[in-house]
Amino acid sequence: MPESIIDTSDMHGAIYAFPEQLDQAMAIGTSIVLNKKYENVNGIVVAGMGGSAIGGDVTRVLVSSELKIPMAVSRDYALPNWADKNTVVICSSYSGNTEETLSAFADAIKKQCYIIGISTGGSLTERLNENGLDVVKIPSGLQPRAALAFSFVPMLYILKNIGIIESDFESVLASAVGLLKEQRDLWGSESNENQSRSIAKKIYNTLPILYSDSDLSEVAAIRLKGQLNENANMHAWCSRLPELNHNEIVGWENNKGILKQISLIWMTDHHCHNKTKSRRNITSEIIRKFPANEVVLNAENETSVGQLLELIHKGDWISYWCALEHGTDPTPVDKIDQLKNALSKLN
Repeated sequence: MPESIIDTSDMHGAIYAFPEQLDQAMAIGTSIVLNKKYENVNGIVVAGMGGSAIGGDVTRVLVSSELKIPMAVSRDYALPNWADKNTVVICSSYSGNTEETLSAFADAIKKQCYIIGISTGGSLTERLNENGLDVVKIPSGLQPRAALAFSFVPMLYILKNIGIIESDFESVLASAVGLLKEQRDLWGSESNENQSRSIAKKIYNTLPILYSDSDLSEVAAIRLKGQLNENANMHAWCSRLPELNHNEIVGWENNKGILKQISLIWMTDHHCHNKTKSRRNITSEIIRKFPANEVVLNAENETSVGQLLELIHKGDWISYWCALEHGTDPTPVDKIDQLKNALSKLN
C-alpha cells in the first residue's frame, strides 16, 4: 500500500523536519527575554506530560554535567514536596491545556515557586499572563510528540539565561543538526540500506523491550517507547543497566513461547561506565537465545548532544516504519482522545 494512503497527516514530513525544527527552536531560544528575576535558585522542576515531558528529560541529561542543583521531571498533578519559593518550575504543555500540567502550575503558585511556561497557548498561557509570569511561545500545528525540538531547546536557553548553565551548547547543537540533515534522507527512505526500516521489519510484530546503559541512552529509550506506543500503536517497555541485572535478567527463563515474541533492543552510549559495557556484553550472551530478535541501536556522533539526538531521530523513524508495516496511520491517537473525552465528563 502506498505510504501516502496510510500516512494521511504526513507524520513522515513531521519527523523529516526535526533538524529544521531544531534550527527554529534555537532562533526562538536566542530571542528569549525573561522579565522576572530568578535569584537563589535551589532546584528545577519541569512539569509536563508525554511529548512535553520528554523535553525535560532531554534537557536534564544534556546539562547534567553542569548542574549543581537538583533537576527533576514531574509527570503528575502535583510538584515534588521539596519545591519551594527558590525552585524554578518550567511548565511545559504543547497545547497549553494538559490537565496535569495545569494542576502542577496551580501547585507551583501555591508553593510560591518561580514559574516559566513553554506552550503554544491555551489555558496555561492565559494563566501565566494573568499572573505576570514569563512564557515562551512555540509554534502550533504539530502533534506534541512531533514538537520535541520546541520543548527542550528553549529550556536550554532558559537555564542559561537564569545562570544555571554556562556552556556553549549552541555550536554542538548546530553540528548535530548538520549530521541529522545528512542521515534523515536515508532513514526516511524505502532503501534497502535504511537501517531504521530494516529494524522495523524485524520488530513490528513483536513486543520490543528497550535496554539502556546510561542516563543518555535511557532518555532515548523512553522516547522510542513513547513513539512506538503513539505512532505504531504498539506496546513496548524499558529497563536499564545495571539495575536490570539485579532482577529482570532472571525473567528470561519461563514462558519461553512469550519470550520468542519479544525483540530486545539495546540502546547504547559510547560514554557509559566501563563496567556497564561489560555487563551489557555478558547479559547479551546469557539471554540472546530467548528473544525473537536482538538489535543494537548506537550513534555515530561522538558528542553527548549529537549522540542523543541521533538515537532519538533514528528511533522516531523506526516507530514510523513500524506503523506502516502494520498499515496504521502514525498520527491519530484515538485511545488518548477517548480517555480525554471521558475525563472531560467528570469535570
